[in-house]
Amino acid sequence: MFKKVLIAEDHEIANISVQKTLLELGIQNTKYVYYCDHAYTWLKNALRDGEPYDLLITDLIFEDDNTPQQLTGGIELIRAVKELQPDLKVIVLSSESRSEVVDSLFNKKLVNGYVRKARRDAQHLREALDAVYSLKSYQSPEVKESINEKNSHEFTNLDLNIIALLAQGIQQKNIPSYLQQRDIKPSGLSSVEKRLNLMREVMEFSKNEQLIAYCKDVGLI
Repeated sequence: MFKKVLIAEDHEIANISVQKTLLELGIQNTKYVYYCDHAYTWLKNALRDGEPYDLLITDLIFEDDNTPQQLTGGIELIRAVKELQPDLKVIVLSSESRSEVVDSLFNKKLVNGYVRKARRDAQHLREALDAVYSLKSYQSPEVKESINEKNSHEFTNLDLNIIALLAQGIQQKNIPSYLQQRDIKPSGLSSVEKRLNLMREVMEFSKNEQLIAYCKDVGLI
């Protein structure tokens, strides 16, 4: 099991709960911090001293309490520490469950496990620790369910072409002519609008930019 773990969590009760879970698994060498900057500093100093941490457990959302910080959120922290220590294992424990966020972190190989804060999160954290230590990835059931719901839209060839053209900066009103050039049907403006409306509705996005970003993150375009 992991020997040296750093916990980055700004809520004291949650922090204590994570420490208790680690102690129950026999992990005694733990350090907890409330700010992302402090987490980065502890990881950097431990690496410098030849005694690196082998696991980071972090939230993604950190409340702003007016303390000046360079790294203001968990994603920024993860990106920074992965550049510092690429082999560091990372488990996210967060209330954030949007599939585009989770997918992006896994697709970019920034995290090894993801546990949503929920009723059985202590049990799921134990499962994540076992899985990640065994070089497997882990997503708690609530996260998987959220991702499955988000991925319930089956992208057609037309959908992907529309999104790819938008990503290239083509205005929506001009997309029909590009579809016609590629012999992709239906190619009318009303069809384009209907497909975009459907995708945004199913995936709970309000803007085309969010749809484009999601498709890029999960490798669809």
